[in-house]
Amino acid sequence: MTSTTLLHLDSSISPEGSVSRALTARFAAVWRARHGAAATHRHHDLVADPVPAVHAAYDALGRRTERKGGLPLDDVAALAETPDEEREWALTRPLIDRLLAADTLVVGSPMYNFTVSTGLKAWIDRVSFPGAYVDPDTGAKLLGGTRVVVVAVRGGGYGPGTPREHQDFQVPYLRAYFGNLGVAEENLHVVTAELTRADDVPALNGLRPIAAESLARAGATLDALAAT
Repeated sequence: MTSTTLLHLDSSISPEGSVSRALTARFAAVWRARHGAAATHRHHDLVADPVPAVHAAYDALGRRTERKGGLPLDDVAALAETPDEEREWALTRPLIDRLLAADTLVVGSPMYNFTVSTGLKAWIDRVSFPGAYVDPDTGAKLLGGTRVVVVAVRGGGYGPGTPREHQDFQVPYLRAYFGNLGVAEENLHVVTAELTRADDVPALNGLRPIAAESLARAGATLDALAAT
């Protein structure tokens, strides 16, 4: 069996009782059992170890790089003109390298205020450096073969046909983002767990059976994805 790498991101602000953390941990456990000791599991807790927000120097370096029409990542540092730009690149390059090195990315994404968490958004902004995922010589998409598993957890119901379907800016956003980054459609899997607050929000108590079914389905789907 060839060596393979899992990059595991958690972004829930709740260290205890987090459904998204429990589901990504479940995925990682099955994945490790499937791939064995030779495999690499890299876990990044975006709350305990937050990614710094990007600043103007990041934008300046990114624009300068973009005007070159695409560069190897090893050439970007030479374009930095200020200590702030050097610092921004030093914070950015390792995160890009970890993403490029991953065969599978699993992302724990709880919904906050209809969209993704600030921790996950900071990671997205930081790794989205111009040209980082396109081969500068061939134009090939470097993440085309990367498998991305998004674990989208929501306290309420936002699925197709629900009254709040139009308020879901979490799943459509992540689908658009990873697709634009170059992840092939067949390699992008979004697994949702809905109504996770059904036990503790009185208005949702009557939906407990649906919530339990959604959670069980999410777990089973993740088990299947992790085992392949």
